[in-house]
Amino acid sequence: MLTRAPKECGSWFWDLDDVAEPGLESALRTAARMGAVLRKHALLEPASLAWHWFQVGKGGLGIHSRLDLGRRPLDDPALPDALRACRPSGHPRAEMGGLLVLGSGAWFDANGTRHDEYRLVELMVSPDEIGPSAELSVHHDVWGRCDFRGDPHPAVHAANAPRLTSALQELDQLLGVDAEPGEPTYYGQAEGYGLRAPDIIDGRGPDLTDSAYG
Repeated sequence: MLTRAPKECGSWFWDLDDVAEPGLESALRTAARMGAVLRKHALLEPASLAWHWFQVGKGGLGIHSRLDLGRRPLDDPALPDALRACRPSGHPRAEMGGLLVLGSGAWFDANGTRHDEYRLVELMVSPDEIGPSAELSVHHDVWGRCDFRGDPHPAVHAANAPRLTSALQELDQLLGVDAEPGEPTYYGQAEGYGLRAPDIIDGRGPDLTDSAYG
């Protein structure tokens, strides 16, 4: 069973302002293209979309929606209207925030055994009419050279991190934009197409388990 950190241990951001159109339809097409790459590497099998609602001048409304995809692809022409139909009736001017693509991905343990994990990788695309963007984040220790207790796990790292690296490289090529590393958190930081290596002292990395996990 994997331990999930309450904040990401690595994230990557793509500013798509010069390469994609703004709006919901474009965001879903971007999600579909990115999702195909992630599915190819068994990192994410899209199963649902989740988002919050906000209103210009008021900010977040505290209302969240989720739509199960079933067998519908992310670029299904009927999907944008299905999402808009979730608008809260009491807020006819509400707009959608970032779309979080939820689903399961595969990770491999030290013995090479495959396990499926919900929200192993998270993909967010923005339907904002001002500037399109996308973000990928990870919250588990299988991508790093040490687990969250600080114990090195080279076999786990070797079985998982290269797939994430390959997917990020392909996403850069697909989108025509280089990913920017996200802000560091207590649990790690993106560096290049992977996670920054931890400081090893007396054969161990930092113990990050002194904070409550989500």
